[in-house]
Amino acid sequence: MKLIFIDIDGTLTVPGENVPPDSALTAIRAAQAKGNKVFLCTGRNPDMLSPLLVYNFDGYVGCGGGYVVAEDEVLFDCPMTDAQREVALRTLHDSGVFCTVEAKDGSWGDENLGDFLSGQGEGNSEIERWRKALAGNLGIRPMGEYDNRPIYKVVVMCTAMEQLDACKAELEQDFKFVVQEVKAYSCLNGELVNRKFDKGLGVRLIAEHYGVPISDTYGFGDSMNDLEMIETVGTSVCMENGAEALKAVSDVICPRVEEDGLAKAFADLGLD
Repeated sequence: MKLIFIDIDGTLTVPGENVPPDSALTAIRAAQAKGNKVFLCTGRNPDMLSPLLVYNFDGYVGCGGGYVVAEDEVLFDCPMTDAQREVALRTLHDSGVFCTVEAKDGSWGDENLGDFLSGQGEGNSEIERWRKALAGNLGIRPMGEYDNRPIYKVVVMCTAMEQLDACKAELEQDFKFVVQEVKAYSCLNGELVNRKFDKGLGVRLIAEHYGVPISDTYGFGDSMNDLEMIETVGTSVCMENGAEALKAVSDVICPRVEEDGLAKAFADLGLD
């Protein structure tokens, strides 16, 4: 049995979308028919990834590793504490950083985030995901409606690294600052992720659950929040549209989503 882990935005789907290419679904079903298991491995919370579950994945690593499910069994569930959330949001907002908080069953974003994103460039899978999320595809609600339920992650966006640097002294002990490559984009974006987990932990927990060696695991991703997954799996694959730093540490580079990249990589690796 092989275990296959697939990021969503920019890897399985066009960023912010919920329908994979037919070629990817065909390859995934063929891999499962051979006795392999296929998991989503995403920064999305269960609420935002739920539209993909109609495609019969075998489970998922959600919330960037904070919530892990194998079939119907929850293997890991690690929201941040109320104190961590309060300190994080206060510190980030004091530095002028735009925030979105993600609970298991909902997400809330700063009310003026949409205006901020409208002036940013295209091509960054995370920025595109949040544009579409705010447009309604992924159900982001205004921060004023947030009801203090437990959250797993804070997505951050700002114009200068100095804004995040100003927050690190207070937050780095508990959180990793995962910042995406900016290239030509004027917007910095990333995530504040609890140091207790990452996507790599999710891979290890699922592999242990099934008694499968890490050498028989495969990971597909495109952005820097996939790094720990890519570093953990036995065979790592980065999309051609992915971050250059992620490509540098991946075993395989495959074509973009729009070019049937997953299907081609599955075929080349003998997974389907």
